[in-house]
Amino acid sequence: MSDWLARSSLQIQVFGAALGLVILPVFVQAPLVRYFPWVSLGMTLLWLGLGVWLMRRPAWQLWGDLIVGFGWIWLTGSLYWGWFRWEPVVHLPIEALGLPIALVCLMGGWGRVGSYFFLGSLLGTAVTDLYINWMHLFPTWRQLMAISPDTAPLVLRAASATLQTDVAACRAIVLVLFLLVATAIAVTTSRQLAWWAFGGAVFSTLIVDGLFFLTAALA
Repeated sequence: MSDWLARSSLQIQVFGAALGLVILPVFVQAPLVRYFPWVSLGMTLLWLGLGVWLMRRPAWQLWGDLIVGFGWIWLTGSLYWGWFRWEPVVHLPIEALGLPIALVCLMGGWGRVGSYFFLGSLLGTAVTDLYINWMHLFPTWRQLMAISPDTAPLVLRAASATLQTDVAACRAIVLVLFLLVATAIAVTTSRQLAWWAFGGAVFSTLIVDGLFFLTAALA
């Protein structure tokens, strides 16, 4: 019984850590990469180095694995938001640059937790981009990237009006249900920590997107 409780506690910790590591770049990387893109890009080496260093220590191997996966997310985020953020069409392809690395790691039996974490984050990104494209908001995206932060609320108000329709609500519900089901499947069908990392990353998409839409609504 004690082993089961300890295992369950660890699963919840991994889920929470995955959740936090996806939300972190929204508040830390986004402002950093806007003004100091090379600094953000260089920090990728710090994340990957820290992850590998922790993986070599049995007591911290799990968390090092997760941080390595986060390193790939940080890398792709730095590349896109630093140099390509004006073009939403290339967002997903750039965010997916770490996909071959994750797949190679999985085939080689290395970095399973971090790789699943990266895949969960990528799935969430794909769903978000699908919704934005579905609602024809790519022009708004480009406009937001081209204006100063002081005038952003005006654009966000216009976007908010677009999202306050029955069609937008129905489409959002479909994608929210998809993310909830994906999270539920990940955490209820397997006790493997890799799947809990995947579930935490997928679920975090709901929080990040919710914050964005709340910001748009309150702008």
